[in-house]
Amino acid sequence: MPALPTLTVAVCAYTTRRWADLSAALDSLRHQQYPPEEVLLVVDHCPELAARAELAWPDVQVMANQEARGLSGARNTAVAHAHGEVIAFLDDDAVAEPAWTGHLLAGYRDPAVLGVGGLVRPRWDGGRPAWFPPEFDWVVGCSYRGLPEHPAPVRNFIGANMSFRRAELVAAGGFRTELGRIGTRPLGCEETELCLRLAAAHPGCELRYDPAAAVRHHVPRTRARWGYFRARCYAEGLSKATVARFAGRARALASERSYLRATLPRAVGRALRPGQLRVAAAICAGTGATVLGYLRGRLTDLGSGAP
Repeated sequence: MPALPTLTVAVCAYTTRRWADLSAALDSLRHQQYPPEEVLLVVDHCPELAARAELAWPDVQVMANQEARGLSGARNTAVAHAHGEVIAFLDDDAVAEPAWTGHLLAGYRDPAVLGVGGLVRPRWDGGRPAWFPPEFDWVVGCSYRGLPEHPAPVRNFIGANMSFRRAELVAAGGFRTELGRIGTRPLGCEETELCLRLAAAHPGCELRYDPAAAVRHHVPRTRARWGYFRARCYAEGLSKATVARFAGRARALASERSYLRATLPRAVGRALRPGQLRVAAAICAGTGATVLGYLRGRLTDLGSGAP
């Protein structure tokens, strides 16, 4: 059986306000059954956080984001400094289960696997809102109903829990800084665009989703509100329009077409019963906001002359 590759885990952070979450994330890496060879903490243009982290965690390599402000630049900084054959990314408000690294690395015994991602479970402050549809857990950065329940190839990973062969990530040019979260701006899809680029460069290879590689993602009360839900859906549509500009609409929206045709109709069917009508309304409103954001993004592109 091939030996497991060496592993670097990168955590990107941007504010001291999430110190408790960041502490929990780093602590979960110390309790892995298969410890990573290297842990990098990339601080996104927050000198106060960097100084505090260096004192608190001498066993973690703390560095400043050396690219443009934002999550994509921070991740690229981690890639540039990592020594592991595989680099995994864990959000600063996520906690890895003890077997997380082992399950991620096991997938790389197959040489056709370019990356492995895993399950992201929500950890809601105050409990899950009764109206929040599980098919929309991507709104809070978590795995959603409709994803495979067993290991399977996927188009893209969720950013809170993903890993790649570092050499292929470098060859692909890393994450696009035109995409990705900056501070609290709820844009994203940089992971989707990168995964599409990797797949295009390596026909016949795969990105593998393994739900056994699980993390728990903190969802604060501010993200369990209707206003955030609507804004995040709209932002997802805007982001998808940008991904379509880079990757082409057919490839960029293939999973979304399946989601619209199969996952959401089943979700509405389940919700059309007494006591669930608010869930059905949220599904319809979330879908509408996402489509509206996408159309706005496409109109903006057409107005600027983009293809």
